[in-house]
Amino acid sequence: MTRKIALWAALFAAAVLLIVLGVANGGARDAMAKAVRICMECIGIG
Repeated sequence: MTRKIALWAALFAAAVLLIVLGVANGGARDAMAKAVRICMECIGIG
């Protein structure tokens, strides 16, 4: 049981680390810009 908890904790820590690195690298800004562009194309404004 303890080993299973340690595995989940390691996976969670890795996920948080990768999310933080992605945000720091500007990934969130790029994803938002692409989402806005796609949305504007679907609506027909852009």
